[in-house]
Amino acid sequence: MDSNYENLSDKELVAVILSNKEAFSVIISRYEALLRRYISRLGVRDKRDIEDILQNSFIKVYRFLLSFDDSFSFSSWIYRIVHNETYDFFRLKKRKPEITLEDDTEQVFLNIESDHDGPDELFDKNIDKASIQNALESLDKKYRDVLLLRYFEDKDYRQISDILQIPEGTVATLVHRGKKALKSFL
Repeated sequence: MDSNYENLSDKELVAVILSNKEAFSVIISRYEALLRRYISRLGVRDKRDIEDILQNSFIKVYRFLLSFDDSFSFSSWIYRIVHNETYDFFRLKKRKPEITLEDDTEQVFLNIESDHDGPDELFDKNIDKASIQNALESLDKKYRDVLLLRYFEDKDYRQISDILQIPEGTVATLVHRGKKALKSFL
């Protein structure tokens, strides 16, 4: 792998990969850890299942790279593929996602709180990780997905819109309603 490829933007790298397939390894190294964490946060617990989903996702990314629309963010596109692969996994296994939160949960939770203006909207800052995890698992999938992408994967509304293929206004509404629902669970 040529180290020159590592400094390219995602869109530039896609163009290079179309003529030099070996450069795809840069995409893998750039996104592997992020996507593994996202799959885990969506509720896949078994490491082998995570690896299978990740591998299937990278295969799809490679196969459909020609169809990538560069008017969208590559990051959003690859997250959408992983998101869909993960939910296909749940459908095939007939399992319900079990949210898995990592040690950065407290900081993420403070970020969720900081989006609110009034004191009525502030959450109790002493809520523990298990309570947040249970509350997220209790949320409707549409709210859980946008909150995980927004606060745990640090995606903006445009990126969430691209990943979930819903309008940005809907994303904003779902984030707002999801936070309200999360508050009521907590």
